[in-house]
Amino acid sequence: MDFNVKRLAADAGTFFSRAVQYTEEKLGQAEKTELDAHLENLLTRAECTKHWTEKIMKQTEVLLQPNPNVRIEEFLYEKLEKKAPSRMNNHEQLGQTMEDSGSEFGPGTAYGNALIKCGETQKHIGSAEREFIQSSAINFLTPFKNFLEGDFKTILKERKLLQNKRLDLDAAKTRLKKARMADARVATCVDEATRAEQELRMTQSEFDRQAEITRLLLEGVSSTHAHHLRCLNDFVEAQTTYYAQCYQYMVDLQKQLGSFPTTFTSASSAPQPASGGGCSGTTSPSICVPTVQASLPPPAPASGLGSPSFSGTRRARVLYDYDAAGSSELSLLADEVITVRSVPGMDSDWLMGERGNQKGKVPITYLELLN
Repeated sequence: MDFNVKRLAADAGTFFSRAVQYTEEKLGQAEKTELDAHLENLLTRAECTKHWTEKIMKQTEVLLQPNPNVRIEEFLYEKLEKKAPSRMNNHEQLGQTMEDSGSEFGPGTAYGNALIKCGETQKHIGSAEREFIQSSAINFLTPFKNFLEGDFKTILKERKLLQNKRLDLDAAKTRLKKARMADARVATCVDEATRAEQELRMTQSEFDRQAEITRLLLEGVSSTHAHHLRCLNDFVEAQTTYYAQCYQYMVDLQKQLGSFPTTFTSASSAPQPASGGGCSGTTSPSICVPTVQASLPPPAPASGLGSPSFSGTRRARVLYDYDAAGSSELSLLADEVITVRSVPGMDSDWLMGERGNQKGKVPITYLELLN
């Protein structure tokens, strides 16, 4: 107990001495030992590294998870050391909705089939996004967080200890100065000056040692920069892979939707009947049923069709899906075979099609006559 009391008293005395020295420095009544320029530069660089590491981390987290509520939830689960519940991301939710709606409209219809294909692609993109987020968290965010919570906290601890050693050194210098100003003829003052000199040498040694320890830690920030550079390369590589996957998925989807020219391509590239329905007021490709005359001349008839002027009936294979714009027209499914015939007085771009008991006009550009 005596030892603890003495240690407590000594610590209290040291703390009081530092407080007095710090106050006098602020009031301009005591001198302050300045750190060398190299050490000051290292301290500034460490603070700058900490500042920008925090900002980069924050903005990266916003990029990976734009929803602030989800970020707060993930932060709480991390602090509680529990696994966050798994949930679909935005792309996966959109994909599921598209697939459900496509199934409702019917996979056999052009619109329903296209919705299902789009939904599958959105799910693929969502899966790629999940892999990108996981890779970025492990290879980019975690090293940055380790620096802030590990290396930099050690630097702060040693820098605070260096500050205390500096205050002890300056307090010892002040006591020695006061002792030397006393009357040298008084023996007690001489002894006090001798003790002050010994204390000064001891505090100077401790300060130099702590300054060296702090300097070595601060010079390690260069290694941190090199490590963060490698992490940055990993992040860029993960981003490149993610966007390349998304691009490929969308190119493949675009090719699949190319099999639906009446509903998914613009009037300038898809076959259009001479008359009928359409989407008015649009300038870009959209899901619609043709209702207006195309601005460009209609394309040439499909291969093997020739002139629609023929007598009797012929069999024809449907090249593309077609949704009837009215009760006078007949809806078509790609690759089905129907019976067609020409009707006197009918527009040359149309034929009368028959499928069982169903009859209606069909566009000639969607057919290939069979021998």
